[in-house]
Amino acid sequence: MPAYNEEATLEAICARVLALEVPLELIIVDDGSRDATAEIADRIAAGDPRVRVFHQTNAGKGAAVRRGIQAATGDVVVIQDADLEYDPDDLPMMLEEMERLGTPVLYGSRRLKYRSSAVQWKFYYGGVLVTWVTNLLYGSRLTDEPTCYKMWRRDLVQGIELEGDGFEFCAEVTGKVLRQGIPIPEVQIRYYPRRIEEGKKIRAKDGLITVWTLLKHRLGG
Repeated sequence: MPAYNEEATLEAICARVLALEVPLELIIVDDGSRDATAEIADRIAAGDPRVRVFHQTNAGKGAAVRRGIQAATGDVVVIQDADLEYDPDDLPMMLEEMERLGTPVLYGSRRLKYRSSAVQWKFYYGGVLVTWVTNLLYGSRLTDEPTCYKMWRRDLVQGIELEGDGFEFCAEVTGKVLRQGIPIPEVQIRYYPRRIEEGKKIRAKDGLITVWTLLKHRLGG
């Protein structure tokens, strides 16, 4: 769980994750927050042995996610944002589907069968564009490449050399999985988008960086 200035939602989302009826470890990576995020994370960890917290200077979401992946010890790894956009109740369903398919990777799509009516058009079509570029370059059939809910077998994701520090991490890991010839199946998930004024951090420039990242790794970079 990468977290940067998420004092308003961190406690609530952690409670929802920890309430899941599956064995789990929750790794919170505080990415140099300037609010009370670090203190809240430490308090949660002090009250539950399943929670571990890492603190780092601000380096970006990708850097925080990579730190968490490196520290993971479970059989399966999934990203959970520290806001309330994604519903942790979808995670057991994703895990069951991963096991049913016998796949080492599974993505939770926000538009496989339907999309949230609350999503803002610029974010929606930005995601559509990034997904289209992914499919064009890699021959995949994804519907939602930039989804947060990316689930991998730990041995797969820890075996990939990852370097992205920002939001381009998602494109990097997708490209490197697809280049191994591993298809990425999807399942529909729920999504409750927040607005920029509510703390949403991704911007248009991140989409351009993502497209460049997809191209770079398709060409072997």
